[in-house]
Amino acid sequence: MQVGMVGIGRMGQGLIKRLLRDGHTAVAYDINPEPVDEIAKEGAVPTHTLEEFAAALETPRVAWVMVPAAYAGSTVDKVAEHFEEGDIIIDGGNSMWQDDVDKAAELSERGIHYVDIGTSGGVFGLERGFSLMIGGEDDVIEHLSPVFDTLAPGVAAAERSLDDGGPLRPGEPGWLHCGPNGAGHFVKMVHNGVEYGMMAAVAEGLAIIKAAGAGLESREVDAETTPLRNPQYYQYDIDPAAVAEVWRRGSVVSSWLIDLTAQAMAIDPALDEFEGRVSDSGEGRWTVQAAIELGIPAHTIASSLFERFASRDRDEFANKVLSAMRKGFGGHHEKKG
Repeated sequence: MQVGMVGIGRMGQGLIKRLLRDGHTAVAYDINPEPVDEIAKEGAVPTHTLEEFAAALETPRVAWVMVPAAYAGSTVDKVAEHFEEGDIIIDGGNSMWQDDVDKAAELSERGIHYVDIGTSGGVFGLERGFSLMIGGEDDVIEHLSPVFDTLAPGVAAAERSLDDGGPLRPGEPGWLHCGPNGAGHFVKMVHNGVEYGMMAAVAEGLAIIKAAGAGLESREVDAETTPLRNPQYYQYDIDPAAVAEVWRRGSVVSSWLIDLTAQAMAIDPALDEFEGRVSDSGEGRWTVQAAIELGIPAHTIASSLFERFASRDRDEFANKVLSAMRKGFGGHHEKKG
């Protein structure tokens, strides 16, 4: 099957290469010519304008837009200017699901089909496969299923939940048609919210382990410092990097996130490369907003989102207010350092 890829970044490259390896054909376009020329060496058809891109595609055309969410909507619109009735545009990024609903309705007036795909797998997706969460019309998804079968990890990527020899259940191939337009990005949004919470739990746990030797350290005694009540219980010099390694092997919390953590700490045990300012790309916020609108408690995801804000000093003014209040009611002065 032929697929056009708009956006030849790390994810776009991985998607094209995986398609080509399985016998599909690909047409590539990016606003920067260099990645297009590079992927052409792998067998993709290079194009350098959207007019050229649309002309190179067989009808019904299939364009997969793989750009940052901030540019996805406008990019879809630009592609649609060159498409016709019956053509298909896929947004494979992390767009907000509400935007998908609106975009699908807008494009349907012109007879253009819209598909939203939450794509997980990152830079490892080329070899491991991409987990795909998909929203769109039933017949369109059926038409595109050979592409999804190629890109997804496949049932062999994990043990079957029920190894009863029966037919594959929804989701087992590594891709899932979640529902009509918006459903794919809704599921991927929640996936990323869960990811926030899991990452925060791992990070917090290793931070506690790193601090387990506090009883061996000399500590100032003053009115502004809570004393360590039982220092004899906190006299362990435990290596967080080694803990991450043992957690990878047979533990209940073993996961790809633990694998990545262990690998990073094996290279840089103190993680000096990083400043600890953690970005959020929107999905965590949207997950919390959806939880509020639906009345669903999401304590962990909300807390992990706010922790990311704090990591970027977005709590600085609030902390200054706290210090001002403490000084006002108790004469407490800030302890520096």
